[in-house]
Amino acid sequence: MNDRIALRRLIEERLKDSRAAPDPSTAVPAGFSAKDIEAIRAYFPASPIAAAVLVPIVDHETGLTVLLTQRASTLKNHAGQISFPGGRIEPTDLNPLEAALRETEEEIGVTREYITFAGYLEPQLVLSGYWVTPVVGFVRPGFQLRLDHHEVESAFEVPLCHILDPVNHRSRTRELGAVTVQVYDIPYENHNIWGATAGMLTSLYKLLRTE
Repeated sequence: MNDRIALRRLIEERLKDSRAAPDPSTAVPAGFSAKDIEAIRAYFPASPIAAAVLVPIVDHETGLTVLLTQRASTLKNHAGQISFPGGRIEPTDLNPLEAALRETEEEIGVTREYITFAGYLEPQLVLSGYWVTPVVGFVRPGFQLRLDHHEVESAFEVPLCHILDPVNHRSRTRELGAVTVQVYDIPYENHNIWGATAGMLTSLYKLLRTE
């Protein structure tokens, strides 16, 4: 069995019993170390808005990659940041999976027939006022990107092995109100993955650790 197949099976195994959280009570502040979470909860909204993102793992023959976007610089929230496709869960969405699939097609043009649902990561709180359910899905190659440039400036792929190597998790401190906290960035080439996106990828890394 090659490494790609083994890693895909590990992801499927670890996520097979996952469920979407029904409310934000179990959501954790995204991208912060465990020791800082309780100290900073007061800085997060008491009634966050439900949202969902797709964590798209592209299953290339040469290895798994994660498809990421850079948000448009004109957006009100998270302008220019590295992100996953996703957004607010609308009343017409049956669940976070449906919201993530809809948003993915709207933002980058990848349709659901290319995506195989794998499971859910733990929900995350973000400072902009949302609690986000990360939906992990395997993406079959052959899709055509069609970016909505009102939302997305560009898209790129990062090898999953790069994200899962803790050597690439760079620690730094950040001031949040009166609290100094530790956060992690994941640099890749000329990109710096940080904030909620880095927090969700770190959550995936922790889920898959085998030691």
